[in-house]
Amino acid sequence: MQLSPPDQAEGRAILESFRRSDLGGDCHLEFQLRVLPRRGDERLVAGRLWQQVARDGVARRVELFAGATPDSPLALRLLLRGGDPVGIWRWRADSAGAAERLGGAAMFEGLVGTDVTAFDLQMPFLEWREFAYEGLKKVRGRPTHAFLLYPPETVAGVRADLVAVRVFIDAQFQALVQVEHLGEGARTLRSVHVNDLKRLGERWIVKSLDVRDEVTRNKTRITFVGAALDTEFAEALFTPEELGAVITPPELTLLAP
Repeated sequence: MQLSPPDQAEGRAILESFRRSDLGGDCHLEFQLRVLPRRGDERLVAGRLWQQVARDGVARRVELFAGATPDSPLALRLLLRGGDPVGIWRWRADSAGAAERLGGAAMFEGLVGTDVTAFDLQMPFLEWREFAYEGLKKVRGRPTHAFLLYPPETVAGVRADLVAVRVFIDAQFQALVQVEHLGEGARTLRSVHVNDLKRLGERWIVKSLDVRDEVTRNKTRITFVGAALDTEFAEALFTPEELGAVITPPELTLLAP
């Protein structure tokens, strides 16, 4: 039990260490979104993710399909850059034009009929500069460092209801294990929970997580079904100009249920 007020200088050091933590080399992941509405039928959406870690941030290229497998028609591609240039771009399969840059409210729209958004996939709140360290808290029996991260004007201007994002970082593994989007009165609007991890070689990766809209009570479960770690991708793959290009994924290691 923490008796003294959280040390904000210590919290800053913990958060900066997490931001600089080694994410490993480039990787490719195949996943499935299981849409679990409070009312209505469940459905499955397949997806692929390419990730590249550079000095100036993490870049992710995401493909989402119209059905349960990557053999289904492609619905859209996203480019999520945390480096230079920072931003989110979208390329639709039904458009022959160039990728469009997303901003404002579009970052918070559900993708292909799910509750998962571009904002969820990019997680820009991890880089927000204004924060408060809340100290050690337990999540599912494990000690975690809790932080309140406050949105900059660029986000607050389009999401006035989003007061802060609370994140929980595992104290031992420096892994993000839970996220809460908070509204007025610390009401939880949205939550992301990591359900389990999978060890591949010397690395631990997320096996599944739940994205839950606490207002509608709808939930989407993201389950990773295959991975190729410590690969190497060309930088051009993570540019808006190449988002319309078809990329052959690397050979995957299947992740057993």
